[in-house]
Amino acid sequence: MTVGSTQKILSPEEIAVRAGEQLSFLHLPEAGVFADRALRLRELAVGHAMRDFLLFVAELAEAQHRALSSRVAVPLPTPEQVGTAARGGQPLLPAETWPRAPVWRESLRTLLNDLARHLPDGPAKAVVLQLAAADDEHLEAQAGRLLSGVMLGLDLASAPLIAAGLQLHWVRLVQQTAARSAGPIAAFGRTDDPTLCPCCGSRPVASLERLGGEGARYLACGLCATQWHYVRIKCTHCQSTKGISLQSLVGADEPASTTADAVVQAECCGECGHYLKLMHPVRDNGLEPLADDLATLTLDLLVSEAGLQRHGVNLLLLFGEPDEAPPPGREH
Repeated sequence: MTVGSTQKILSPEEIAVRAGEQLSFLHLPEAGVFADRALRLRELAVGHAMRDFLLFVAELAEAQHRALSSRVAVPLPTPEQVGTAARGGQPLLPAETWPRAPVWRESLRTLLNDLARHLPDGPAKAVVLQLAAADDEHLEAQAGRLLSGVMLGLDLASAPLIAAGLQLHWVRLVQQTAARSAGPIAAFGRTDDPTLCPCCGSRPVASLERLGGEGARYLACGLCATQWHYVRIKCTHCQSTKGISLQSLVGADEPASTTADAVVQAECCGECGHYLKLMHPVRDNGLEPLADDLATLTLDLLVSEAGLQRHGVNLLLLFGEPDEAPPPGREH
């Protein structure tokens, strides 16, 4: 399997002119965000080398959907906080610094116990039940490491479960804040750093061309699932418009996957050496950013072999040194 050839398309300026005022800057997570993710994961798992992991994450997403369907209120930002964030050009609900109310831990434990009921006996179920029994200190310490990108002491086995609880909490925060503010524009706006989520300040998991807008690219948050407009052919790390190329997988086992028609590509920056996946729902309308990112790990590996670094973050699949944290419930 090799990396495909380079593809050049419209310049950022041409795309911006075409877009005009017709594009919505924000698309907030909808009620079915986790259900759609679970469905896509099950589709992608068929015949996939990572089948078991994708099916496990599908079960996790279904548990997130059931949890989101229950009406759980979360503490919301005050009008003063909304105004301060807007005036400062900052995300309203920054993941690293926004106070995590105890309700997130309660919801995580409920989610984990529900998930355990849908898993067969085995190592995965044991990890789920162990984390559900962990004390508050452990959960908070692991969440803090995960949201700040600190790998030392992060339990990689339970990190996707912690991430699922944080995703659930931040989706609720975003949805309920927008509902109270009579819409996304009243609560969330453009921020000083267009490469980060304007709601929670997280890095995107991937980017995608949304259906219905030619050339319109959106970045997809891996935490709160918000999508925000970002001009194409512009690096999502250094914001350079030079040396941008698209790479995709081609090979005997993927005869239809060429640079021109691949569903998932890597947008690579020759200036800073970073990349972010670019996805095309028009080529597969079942696409879901986080699910399709997990299922295209081979693309990450091949682009990384060329010396590029990934800009996006998928909280459900992290890599790092072996865990050095104490077992759940015995955090130092």
